[in-house]
Amino acid sequence: MDLTKVVSISGKPGLYVIKSQAIGRLIVESVLDGKCTPAFARDRMSSLEEISIFSTDEDRPLKDVFKMIHEKMGDKVDFDYKKASNDELREKFAFVMPDYDEDAVYPSDMRKVFAWYQMLMDKNLLDFTEEEAQPEAEAENAEAPAEKD
Repeated sequence: MDLTKVVSISGKPGLYVIKSQAIGRLIVESVLDGKCTPAFARDRMSSLEEISIFSTDEDRPLKDVFKMIHEKMGDKVDFDYKKASNDELREKFAFVMPDYDEDAVYPSDMRKVFAWYQMLMDKNLLDFTEEEAQPEAEAENAEAPAEKD
């Protein structure tokens, strides 16, 4: 799962996929409605690949949290995260990620994570099958003997 091309733009709703690059701007496509718009250098953009969630141990990359949601809830978030109370959000987030930092992860962050997950799943932008195939390829490479000169 590669989230480097999926970005969140501060002040704009939803998520965007980087389509191309131009001088001083990026062309992004909205995941919500498919419309392409420019995003300029002054816009604060965050790649989903760079975002992590605070935990009691080490911060977890967002893609790992998405994988946890997928393992626990499947392709659909099993509750209405838009209307859920803060307590219900905390309960569901603890179900998915038991070691999240309760002081640093706010209900608004939880709501956003669930919304982003569902948005990306609805548009088939999350693929969890490649994660399973990757360790097998690494194991095969580790077994190959090193060449000597």
